[in-house]
Amino acid sequence: MVALVGIDGSGKTTQAVRLAAALCAAGVTARYGRNAGGRRFLGRVARKLGRDDAVSLLGRRGLLSIEAVLRWLAIARSLVTARLTGAVAVMDRYTPCQLVSIRAHEGGEWLARTVRAAYAPFPRPAVIIFLDVPPEVAYHRVEQRGDDHEDIEYLNASYAAYKDVLSDAVHVDGSGDPDAVAEAVWAVVWPVVKRGLAVDVGLS
Repeated sequence: MVALVGIDGSGKTTQAVRLAAALCAAGVTARYGRNAGGRRFLGRVARKLGRDDAVSLLGRRGLLSIEAVLRWLAIARSLVTARLTGAVAVMDRYTPCQLVSIRAHEGGEWLARTVRAAYAPFPRPAVIIFLDVPPEVAYHRVEQRGDDHEDIEYLNASYAAYKDVLSDAVHVDGSGDPDAVAEAVWAVVWPVVKRGLAVDVGLS
């Protein structure tokens, strides 16, 4: 399993999709797993109901709790599907993302402990890549895509939280051209995948 994490606008989805396609092109079965927490969807629902956003509809901790459940289900589905198909799971977001969301949105220590316990059974990825993008760059990317919005204060808080939460992630500069970022991600992931394939062959 390979997990790509980072603040909103860091390019997680773009690079995870590209990585899964590159692995398949190299002859390795890979499956892309988009492990979103449903925050955008819930925001659209809230606006249809006449609310400003999902927080105004559900409350801050209510939204974080629902987000944690939805992300847990998404990760579980991605893992089970990859296991059943024998594929490398390329995870677009993983467990650190929910802990960061709770910290950045000030969800409190009780919710953080609950989420850590609930997510604990999930296996550790072979490699976690943190797409390191300055919050200012990420902010402009989010604004340019135009389908949602993030406050710069939240992006700053998320960036700081990722730096604190991630102790064993490989940092890849995600602020450059998508092709250059994809090459940097591949340089990290491919040796790990090759080692895993060699072990599998040895065991068989």
